[in-house]
Amino acid sequence: MSDTTARTPYGTLPAAAPLPPRKPISLPRLQEMRERGEKIAMLTAYDATFAAVADHAGVDCLLVGDSLGMVCQGRPSTVGVTLEEMCYHTECVVRGVRRVQGTVWVIGDLPFGTYQESREQALRSAAALMQAGAHMVKLEGGGWTVETVRFLVERGIPVCAHLGLTPQTVHALGGYRVQGRSNAEAERLRRDALALQDAGATMLVLEMVPAALAAEITQQLPRCHTIGIGSGRGTAGQVLVMHDMLGIHLGKTPKFVRNFMEGAASVRDAMAAYVAAVKDGTFPDDALHAW
Repeated sequence: MSDTTARTPYGTLPAAAPLPPRKPISLPRLQEMRERGEKIAMLTAYDATFAAVADHAGVDCLLVGDSLGMVCQGRPSTVGVTLEEMCYHTECVVRGVRRVQGTVWVIGDLPFGTYQESREQALRSAAALMQAGAHMVKLEGGGWTVETVRFLVERGIPVCAHLGLTPQTVHALGGYRVQGRSNAEAERLRRDALALQDAGATMLVLEMVPAALAAEITQQLPRCHTIGIGSGRGTAGQVLVMHDMLGIHLGKTPKFVRNFMEGAASVRDAMAAYVAAVKDGTFPDDALHAW
């Protein structure tokens, strides 16, 4: 085998350039990255093969998102995804990561209806995802979720929060639209973000939030790593749905998405290009986030 290829359990992956050895991503490692200004590159993943490729390409974090309901199952929204399905896909992703470098931080989404009833329900659901191999769980919303986050963190479960456009409650939000445009909405997002950090959340997805507001919130959260999607480049990291960044989609592509397969020789190269663009700040383009 040549030095431009790498063997995995799923065949031989092309390696455009050898990647330096990586330390496994952990909470202390994420904090180190934040302190030295290194951006966090995150993608969604739903199976072992793509998870292995992403690990080999240098992706820092993989989100096993309930977006699988839309991109894998063809559902109109994420609402119908079950906890059992999330555990299954988390197990698949973790197997792929462990078989290659094993350096990626894996986050599992708590699907709709599995944490809203009570903190105890949230704990049972989070425990199922952690037992499936997730390093962290993600839940949506602010306000009432703060005490749920605190309850989980006190019991040793790392939590990623999610503010802005929250797909599980898209109908209550009036559709897929930008959040935080008005002064009242912006103040609520600031307040919720600070409360979630104080409750122990160590990561926060900001989805479709005005770039200036997302950057401001990021500066106010020294212990919570903001991950933007459609929220400008001022966050501590970026996430995209893997299918979107590969140019594979069933519906309309959001304007903030870039197709990294254009000009790439392989999926691995496209993912590596995405990582590089996040790290050097050339993705996203803030001109596309002037909401």
